[in-house]
Amino acid sequence: MRRALAALTVIVVVLAFSPAAALGGTCDTLKSRLVRGGGSASGLAVMNAESGEVICRRAASTRRPLASNMKMFTTATALARFGPQARIATKVVSDGFFELNGVLRGNLYLQGGGDPALGAPAFYGRFLGGLGTNLFALKAQLRAAGVREVTGRLYGDDSVFDRLRGVADSGYATSPYIGPLSGLSFNSGYSSSRGSSFASDPAQIAVRKFARALRGAGIQLSPGVALRTAPADAQTLAVVRSPNISQLADATNVPSNNFYAEMLLKLVGAHFGGAGTTSAGAAAVERYAREHGVSVRAVDGSGLTRSNSASPSAVVRFLQSIRGEEIGDDFIQSLALTGAEGTVASRTDGSAAAGRCRVKTGTLTGVSNLSGYCFNRSGKVMIFSILMGSVSDLGRAHLEQDRIAAAIASY
Repeated sequence: MRRALAALTVIVVVLAFSPAAALGGTCDTLKSRLVRGGGSASGLAVMNAESGEVICRRAASTRRPLASNMKMFTTATALARFGPQARIATKVVSDGFFELNGVLRGNLYLQGGGDPALGAPAFYGRFLGGLGTNLFALKAQLRAAGVREVTGRLYGDDSVFDRLRGVADSGYATSPYIGPLSGLSFNSGYSSSRGSSFASDPAQIAVRKFARALRGAGIQLSPGVALRTAPADAQTLAVVRSPNISQLADATNVPSNNFYAEMLLKLVGAHFGGAGTTSAGAAAVERYAREHGVSVRAVDGSGLTRSNSASPSAVVRFLQSIRGEEIGDDFIQSLALTGAEGTVASRTDGSAAAGRCRVKTGTLTGVSNLSGYCFNRSGKVMIFSILMGSVSDLGRAHLEQDRIAAAIASY
C-alpha cells in the first residue's frame, strides 16, 4: 500500500509540474480555446525557445493562410539580405555637362531606388509618425552643386521595379489595401499629402512635385516631365537615403503596413532575385525560409493573397531560427509589443502577456492569426503560432488568442 501511495504521489507531482499544467491549465485547454475562437480549421504550436521543445500543438503541421503573418517572412528576409543598417538611395543623376554660370547642358533624372518612405514631410509627419525620406532635400544639394539651369528635361526613372501596381489578390492592379507600387513611389502612392486618393502613376507624381520644387528654388527647367531610364554612366549629383532597413521593418510590422511590405518584397527581388517584381521577391523569401529548414508558400509580401501559407510548426521553427541570427534582435523588436503598440495596442490588457510579447497579427475574411515571442517573468522565452482558419467572430478570435498568449506568458 505504501509503495502504491508513493507511486501515486510521484504521478501527481509530475502532472502538477508538467509543461501542459504550467500553461495555465493543460494543453487541452489551449486547444479548446483555439477551436472556440477559430473553428476546427485552426492550428497551434507552442515552443520553449531555450530547449526547443514543442510543449503544445494542434494540427501544427497543416498549412493555413498566413494573412499578415507573411510580413514576418518578408521583413526577416529584407533584414538578412540587406543588413539592418542599409538604406535605400533616391538619386538625381545627369547625362549632361556643366557650362559657365551653372548651366547644365543635358537632362536630369530623378532615379528611384524603391524606397517606400519617400515623400513629403507633411505626409509622413501626419500619417507615418514622422518616419520618411524627404524628396525635397535633393533640391538643396543641386543648388549646392551649382545647378541653376537645365537645358534638357527632367525625367523620372522608376525602372528598378516593374510597373504592376498591386499583387495577386487584386489582379496586380492598385488595391484599396495597398497603395500603387512603384520604383519611384511618393507619399505611399497617394496623389497628395492629404492621403485622400491613390495616384495612377506614382513616378509621374514624384517627378512633377520635384520639378515644381526645383523651379521654386530658382532652377530653370524645360516645361513638362516624362519617364525614362537613366543612362548607366549618368553622373550622380544628389542623393537622399531612406530610414534604415531595421526602421522600415518596424514600420511594416507594428502597424501591419501592406504597402511597405510589398515594396520591401520587390526590393529584395530587385537586388537578390534578378528582377524588381513581386514573384522574384517571393521566390527569394521562400529560399530564405528554406535556409532555415522551413517551407512557406510566398505569393506576395503582405499576406493579402490567401494562398500565402505555412503551418504553425513552420512559423515557430522559423521564429526560433531567426532568434539565433545576427538580425534576431532587430527582427524581434520590429514586432508589435502587446498592450502597447500597433495592431495589439489595446489587447492583452491586465494579463500576463501585456507588455511581454512581441507579436504579429494577421486578418483575412475567416482568418485570424497571432504569432510571436513571449518573454516571461520566469525568464523563459516562449515562441508560438496561432493560425485560425475558420473564424466566424473576429472579436471572439482575438479574445481566445489573448487568453492563449496569457497562458503562454505565464509558463
